[in-house]
Amino acid sequence: MSFPQLIGYSVLTLAVWKLVQRRASRKANTLDVAGPASEHWLKGNMESICVDGFERCLKIAADYGGAIKIHAFFGDKWLYVSDPRALYHILVKEQHNFEEIDDFIFCNKLVFGAGLISTLGEQHRRQRKMLNPVFSISNMRELLPIIQHVSHQLKSILVSNLSTHNSVELDVLPWISRSSLDCVCEGVLGYHSAALDTGNENEYTEALRMLSSSISKTIVFRPIVPVVVRNFSLYWCKKIADWLTISWLPTQTMRNLRELRHIVEIADSGSRTIFQEKKAALAAPSPMPSQSYDTSGGTRGKDIMSIMLKANASSAEGDRLSDAELLGQMNVMIFAGLETTTAAVARVLYMLAKHPHIQQQLRAEICDAMTAHQALEVDHSHTKDSFGSVRLPYDSLMNLPFLDAVVRETLRVYPSLPVLARKTTTVGSVPLQFPVRSVSGEEINTIPVAKDQIFVISVLAANHNQAVWGEDASEWKPERWLNSTQVGVKDGVRYAGVYSSMMTFLAGNRSCIGFKFAEMEIKDALAALLPAIHFALPSEPDDSGNVKEIYWKTSVFHTPVVKAPAGDGETPHLPLSMRLVRE
Repeated sequence: MSFPQLIGYSVLTLAVWKLVQRRASRKANTLDVAGPASEHWLKGNMESICVDGFERCLKIAADYGGAIKIHAFFGDKWLYVSDPRALYHILVKEQHNFEEIDDFIFCNKLVFGAGLISTLGEQHRRQRKMLNPVFSISNMRELLPIIQHVSHQLKSILVSNLSTHNSVELDVLPWISRSSLDCVCEGVLGYHSAALDTGNENEYTEALRMLSSSISKTIVFRPIVPVVVRNFSLYWCKKIADWLTISWLPTQTMRNLRELRHIVEIADSGSRTIFQEKKAALAAPSPMPSQSYDTSGGTRGKDIMSIMLKANASSAEGDRLSDAELLGQMNVMIFAGLETTTAAVARVLYMLAKHPHIQQQLRAEICDAMTAHQALEVDHSHTKDSFGSVRLPYDSLMNLPFLDAVVRETLRVYPSLPVLARKTTTVGSVPLQFPVRSVSGEEINTIPVAKDQIFVISVLAANHNQAVWGEDASEWKPERWLNSTQVGVKDGVRYAGVYSSMMTFLAGNRSCIGFKFAEMEIKDALAALLPAIHFALPSEPDDSGNVKEIYWKTSVFHTPVVKAPAGDGETPHLPLSMRLVRE
């Protein structure tokens, strides 16, 4: 073992020891709330909740209510929360007393830089203030033609493999992922990634596609990162990561760490190049030829990055963001917009394949809207694609009632991020909308909490809360959004989310800033695909006689896999049977 490797191992050992000490010091904090017994001496309840824990999350919320004590690593006690009043208190009213946990902030800072999800306090407030107008509805209208170009390119690729009479089974997940990457690169960065052109991959876009899976493979290191980052500069943190890759430690884990670092370096280098080109284009007297991707609608310079740079340049000096902060926003928006939207579009297509009558109803609404819009247009050349399908304008697309209902219901029942975390910055208490039981069985309406108490915010349990959504809360029923103007409001009680009354995009100043962009992208993908393609679940047996059964694994995101014996139950796949829509 070399001397640098010895240093790296020593730092790792010290970090683990400090982590154990910190967790042990929190064990003394009392948390007088009922909850399930610990399932493992080291991992507590965390594995059953966080790893493929969709049903488990809903069960403990049904058994214990909206505030539950769960057992975390090293015997630590965390509060698992889905109560409406508690979430309003944590995320909105007293949000300054409930911050992101250190693991989340420091890991994001290492991977993405100083973006929105890596900053706290005044720095986060300044960033949010500058970015809020960037995601305005007026800017989304300008961005829609870019998104539509990508969606219709995706449709063209899928349609080229289909016929009207015979169904073809195809794994749509890679194509949805590539489409989402194109939307992010072109809509956010103004960069022509051409991810849908499989013969045109480059190192940068491949790194972006691999980033999420590489992060999930190295999640074991996440608790250690804050200890290292607090005591070493970024340069030495990278050096330590190099030194840790030694043969006599668990080799695959160390290879994953090295792979993540390599991917982050490629992604960061590519983003820096694009960023510098954007800045140069903004300073130039006329648009530079290499700047931005220009669709037929003349969208040059209307991407989010260009809008953000212009807004920053015109801001007061005290509100202006540094280049490092702007670059951090780029990296964050790429990551946040890629995996979550991919999961959402994939889930909608799966649910429509599972419910053909709803698919047909939605297709009819989209086709009727296209027919109505075409009748109003004198010149159809700029509203049609090569297959003759009409591209709906922003207001028409976003206001289709059943399309809106399908998207909202999917995002409610299957939120892309099922759980998130917060910690207290001071001693306090959390009020509850619905009482829970203490350890002794007493009914309580307020929970006292110590400083540094960890909270697991269950977006999933909140979105399935029968006390707010009704007894059918866990059923996927898009029609619920058509039958009432007060969906998700019961006896005056609702969640304080920024997207309807659900918690999918959170609430308060750390809510998802780009949810309008995500909603537009999801709706446009459906509006492009459904008029041309009919989707169904796989029904034909494979060569071994097994029919593919799709199962959604839950970890950081929801991921579709094919159950054994037709699949391995691990590799992401979404095989769907498709054919062209018959007139």
